[in-house]
Amino acid sequence: MVSPAGRLSIVGLGPGALPQITPEVCAALQQATDVIGYVPYVERARALLQAQAVADVDAIRFHASDNRVEIDRSRHALALAAQGHRVVVVSSGDPGVFAMASAVLEAVDHAAPAEAALWHTLDIQVLPGITAMLAAAARAGAPLGHDFCCINLSDNLKPWSVIAKRVQLAAEADFAMAFYNPRSLSRPEGFNRLLALLRTHCEPERLLVFARAVSTPEERLTVCALQDVQPEMADMRTVVLVGNSTTRRVGPWIYTPRSYGRDVVAPGTAA
Repeated sequence: MVSPAGRLSIVGLGPGALPQITPEVCAALQQATDVIGYVPYVERARALLQAQAVADVDAIRFHASDNRVEIDRSRHALALAAQGHRVVVVSSGDPGVFAMASAVLEAVDHAAPAEAALWHTLDIQVLPGITAMLAAAARAGAPLGHDFCCINLSDNLKPWSVIAKRVQLAAEADFAMAFYNPRSLSRPEGFNRLLALLRTHCEPERLLVFARAVSTPEERLTVCALQDVQPEMADMRTVVLVGNSTTRRVGPWIYTPRSYGRDVVAPGTAA
């Protein structure tokens, strides 16, 4: 059995722009012997290290893999850490939001006894990042300023019936909502189903924000009422934010008041 002298950091690279990666994550990458993740995220980590002119960046081993091998990727990272490596597993946004932190812990949870005995002794840390819904909300103003929920619309890992129930209950409870992975080429019908649910439970004037590739050169932000939404407005690089019944416009911004079901706080009064 190898002594678990290594370390495994599961980090978030933020929504896209290098300056939005936290100093804590930058430090972990600079100390890494191995960087593991989905191909574009590994390349983003490499670009960050090169931009920081890290002297030994060529000594770091970069392990890029496909998008649907999260458990295999996790097991690889754990095995390397158990061999004494300083491993960084990279995700976009925040690693705990539809990303690799859960996958790594799932791999530990379902490990064979010999692996589990070793992996449970590892120094595993999760380092947060700016997730896409928060970056998108900041660009728009404050559409998630009151109670909200976050739902992944991909049905790869859960059935559509579960998604539909959660959307329905969230709309009935008048939550603001953030939707990840709204519409892909292989499953365009999911977003159509979402719009049908929203139109059943929300008023036509409900405000939606379509935030695509926030913080990158391809960024595009579109705000419109539910009655004007077209399915083609969303793709896999888009986060869709749906306001609650009190969400409103003020100048160029969208915000959801902190006061709900009562008068807005008067000027000069403490919030």
